[in-house]
Amino acid sequence: MNTFEQFNLPKSLQKAVEDMGLTTPTPIQEKSFSVIMSGRDVMGIAQTGTGKTLAYLLPLLKQWKFVNTDSARVVILVPTRELVVQIVEVIENLTKYMSVRTLGIYGGVNINTQKKAVYQGIDILVGTPGRTMDLALDNVIRFDSLQKLVIDEFDEILNLGFRFQVTSLLTMMKNKRQNILFSATMTDDVDAMLDEYFELPEEVSLAASGTPLEKIEQLGYYAPNFLTKINLLNHLLATEESTSRVLIFANNKKTVDLIANSIEAIYPDQFGVIHSNKSQNYRLNTMASFQAGELRGIITTDVMARGLDISDVTHVINFEFTEIPEQYIHRIGRTGRADKSGTAISFISPSEEEIQIQAEILMEKEIQFIDFPEGVEVAVRLLEFEKEKKKVKQLLKRVKKEGGEAFHEKSKKNQKVNLGGPAKTKPRKTESRNRGVERKRDAKKKK
Repeated sequence: MNTFEQFNLPKSLQKAVEDMGLTTPTPIQEKSFSVIMSGRDVMGIAQTGTGKTLAYLLPLLKQWKFVNTDSARVVILVPTRELVVQIVEVIENLTKYMSVRTLGIYGGVNINTQKKAVYQGIDILVGTPGRTMDLALDNVIRFDSLQKLVIDEFDEILNLGFRFQVTSLLTMMKNKRQNILFSATMTDDVDAMLDEYFELPEEVSLAASGTPLEKIEQLGYYAPNFLTKINLLNHLLATEESTSRVLIFANNKKTVDLIANSIEAIYPDQFGVIHSNKSQNYRLNTMASFQAGELRGIITTDVMARGLDISDVTHVINFEFTEIPEQYIHRIGRTGRADKSGTAISFISPSEEEIQIQAEILMEKEIQFIDFPEGVEVAVRLLEFEKEKKKVKQLLKRVKKEGGEAFHEKSKKNQKVNLGGPAKTKPRKTESRNRGVERKRDAKKKK
């Protein structure tokens, strides 16, 4: 059996690893180690929950040498505040027998306090792109001594709209450095950034993009609307004793608050809420309470779907299905971690069936649908936001149908003509996925 001793870590680092109770490196840690040690640019693609943080930290800390500077030699950019806090904690645990100054910076807290901390001197800086750029523009953070740049959850950073901040920071970093990028998926945006800013990065891939973790049981219920989903959620929480540590996902802050208000009367003080409108202290305290077992679950948006290492989550419940197929995989990856099994349950309304099929095609695995439980009320009434969604969809259909000559001319121009001949390229992922959706829909109709 492989152990961390195969990496020949310095005694101080090896002892810290043992203190953390770690014995066997994960596949991505084994694959990445020698590549990162070589000093080349690295592009790592791995599922969530595979140990990416240690995959880049261990080789970086193995090479650590004292340098007389107060500017950061390693900068780690991540998409969310919670992830900053988590990575800082991991670094502090790994370097407790070493002399390494680590600082985490993010928005939502007093920038002047963070400026003072920077002026005291740092070796490793972990930050969100927005706050890092703010401090760099103020000339508080300097990149004169920078040797290593790590961008973790690269695709999610771009998804959240931080492309401008990342490119601005890359422009400020003039010195030759090693770039280490980790991403759960290889998107066109990630590809474009690699081509423009990095030197032939060596790819370290653990699994094909979109492959789900095998230890997660994926179940589904068809539920037509919000109120029916609330009735179903209450039923599952009341009857399934195994739902002891639950993450409930919705697509926006408004729905998260509606779910929380709807179940609070039945389960008072058992569920926390996390989304971007909540203060940083509230979010961190809620996370800590959940980790300590003081809360049964957290109701959240996709802010918690990526990167965060939350232990022993028994169930992920998709109250609303994701709007992007890949995001479904990141959500369910919150359970079934560290060789434990988990369950993901999705509530699917008619308007969500198409994206659910796209996720199944991406994973090459179908969600197992269960008969709707007897005794659970199927509501007829729609809430206002559901009525609005319905109106918008009907309007869009009408516009498409009655778009007139100009619309149809544009449609014709956008259609690609197949002139025959050998196919030299693979169909785009979206094209093949759409064909798969049509095939699955036709199969359902025949049934």
